[in-house]
Amino acid sequence: MAGVSVRNVRKAYQNTAVIHGVDVEIADGEFVVLVGPSGCGKSTLLRMIAGLEEISGGEIAIGSRVVNDLPPKERDVAMVFQNYALYPHMTVYDNMAFSLLLKKADKAEIDKRVQRAADILNLKPYLQRFPKQLSGGQRQRVAMGRAIVRDPQVFLFDEPLSNLDAKLRVAMRAEIKALHQRLKTTTVYVTHDQIEAMTMADRIVVMHDGIVEQIGTPLELYDNPANIFVAGFIGSPAMNFVDGKVRRAGAEAAVELPGGIALPAATNAAAGAAVRVGIRPEHLDLVANGNGLPATVKVVEPTGAETLVLVDIGGTEATAVFTERHAFTPGAAISLAPKAGLLHVFDAASGKRV
Repeated sequence: MAGVSVRNVRKAYQNTAVIHGVDVEIADGEFVVLVGPSGCGKSTLLRMIAGLEEISGGEIAIGSRVVNDLPPKERDVAMVFQNYALYPHMTVYDNMAFSLLLKKADKAEIDKRVQRAADILNLKPYLQRFPKQLSGGQRQRVAMGRAIVRDPQVFLFDEPLSNLDAKLRVAMRAEIKALHQRLKTTTVYVTHDQIEAMTMADRIVVMHDGIVEQIGTPLELYDNPANIFVAGFIGSPAMNFVDGKVRRAGAEAAVELPGGIALPAATNAAAGAAVRVGIRPEHLDLVANGNGLPATVKVVEPTGAETLVLVDIGGTEATAVFTERHAFTPGAAISLAPKAGLLHVFDAASGKRV
């Protein structure tokens, strides 16, 4: 196994830059997720690590070896794609063994590795089946098994669960996390689904428009987002944002929100500064009318365990989440109070946390 170092890596297609000097250090045995919206450059970065895309500048190292000029087969990585890319005319066993057959590995060694991977992934009953005889989840496990038998230094996953239904995605992400805990192989995983990122990663790299916005553990990003983009991207339902102004009395700061409500806030912003206040949906409490932010109920979405309520706060759309059951009706006037000490304050112009 080995760590991965991405140092000031850039990528441009002719005169169009798509990756702008990315730096990421991935420790040996770490599970790192690259997450961001479509077009942010996460898959391009993964393909550059794999050697499937040339880099325009910077350096990529796997372990102590710089791999900029090495072809994919010499980088000792194994990649699992969104589409399973299985050979339809081969059995599960032969699909998993194929890369070792190309290397002319010993038949006994091939069988040992395939049987071990099949045991890890619960594929032994399916080794003589063809891909068309498998479910989507089983096919993805075969693709993972094909990567495991290579015993690489690094696993690379490019949105491997996107083609699965919602229930199967939940099951498969648990399987992939359990697989990593068992094998301890360095893993770089790309997804646009921030719930996948939160539940699977040791650390998350949030990307946007070809740059890294923030790197941290899932809870670091959730509790202390560096800017409005990270705050709005990490968390489901997404963080609410309300415009406000900073008020100061000596060393104490407060943020004045719509309706004249002022709440204590930890911020370095100057008095009178225009800010955007981030409030997680689960950090809004229902209070007596007049004691909180005046809001109008627009849509009620019961999920069973929780109720999501879409509201209008002074012309701004927001979401509140309640575990208690309330009889909300569209058009009703309610008051919502943010929980003390859980406000996130961002500069209105730059979007940075202040």
